[in-house]
Amino acid sequence: MNLSEVTERISRKLETKGAQPDRQKIESRLHRLVEEFGVNVNEAERTVTADLAREHNVTGVGNTSTELRPINEIVPNDWVTIEGKIVALTPPLSPSIAQTGIIADSSGAMRFVTWARGNPPAMEYGQWYRLESAVVDEYKGAPNLKIHSGTTISQMEKDAPLLPSITPIAELKPGVGSVRAKFIQEWDASHDRMLQTGLLGDETGTIKFVIWKEEGAGSSGTGQAAPKEPLGKDKLELDAVYNIFYATVDEYNGRLSLALNTAMYIADEGDIEVGRTETEIQGALVHVAPGSGLIKRCPVEGCNRTLSRQNYCPVHEIQPEFRYDLRLKAVLDDGIRARNVLMQREIVEALTGIALEEAIEIAETNPLGMDEIFYRVRNTVLGRYYTCSGSEFGGRMLVNSCTPIVFSPEELASLLNRAGGEPA
Repeated sequence: MNLSEVTERISRKLETKGAQPDRQKIESRLHRLVEEFGVNVNEAERTVTADLAREHNVTGVGNTSTELRPINEIVPNDWVTIEGKIVALTPPLSPSIAQTGIIADSSGAMRFVTWARGNPPAMEYGQWYRLESAVVDEYKGAPNLKIHSGTTISQMEKDAPLLPSITPIAELKPGVGSVRAKFIQEWDASHDRMLQTGLLGDETGTIKFVIWKEEGAGSSGTGQAAPKEPLGKDKLELDAVYNIFYATVDEYNGRLSLALNTAMYIADEGDIEVGRTETEIQGALVHVAPGSGLIKRCPVEGCNRTLSRQNYCPVHEIQPEFRYDLRLKAVLDDGIRARNVLMQREIVEALTGIALEEAIEIAETNPLGMDEIFYRVRNTVLGRYYTCSGSEFGGRMLVNSCTPIVFSPEELASLLNRAGGEPA
């Protein structure tokens, strides 16, 4: 459908009611909705007609739905009116964005973005708002509310408490979610911007989480200071249970993870019997990577990063009061696929027969130092067969148990045939 024709039709409707609309303004709004937001032309026509009718104070030229919609029923391509509470504000990633964050009602929560072009009023953390004629698109696989120049933002005199519903980890989907979970594993931060990362679990399964350092989080993106809000800046304590409200659920390579910077979390005195969804593989350990064996870790509370040979932490610099640890970074090959695996101290001690205290003593008295432990670990495990089980995240299996297996001679023929292929 030609947008010029739509512009002409809207203009005539308004002119019959005595209004004098600006045709260039009408066409500009239509182009923005159709091309920038991906709205279908019919819906764009209804929205622009309703907005201009309201601006010119005329009736009877078409309308758009003002019926309130619960957030959990919203899907991409909807035009909606909602009432919700701002439960998180996050730093905008672009000057074209005025605000980003999470808005929630009693049914659920979703991310929103407000565009700076329309000079919208700044919404405040903890306040309720009525948003009329907002458009819903999709961002990272989840519905995302876009507040544009045609959206009416009205602050509400309302202070109703919200009780977010807890979602089992196995039932999470991209968007915003609340969980009750136990912090069961802490991992080395793989990026300087990470404050903490690890594994959370409940009765239905486990999920990776990350808390990012919030540099520049004191700005709301509107030129005003952001209000103090209970964002996830504090680290979680290992083995503690938390009620986590309004975490961002992201998907990458088919796996979900939680970002807690938008979340509020409260420690729970109870406990959880974590249900693990594990993968089991059998194969030969074909490579032992550098960084295996005896390593040094940063002693600063909550850091736990691996130090360099010069005792340097990428965050806390030189740490002479380091602590030792054991780990194994390796590749396990089942003949079809090679997997990166990571084993922590207890499993390394069991597989190699070298306890941490013994490894420290050897390293401190042997001319090769820590390299001696690397060679001993490598010579003990390399080329041997194991059954390993654990959870796979980011292309690596985090091994929870590993048992040596004896190679079965009966499998030799099939392995050779598979390796050599069909005879010519």
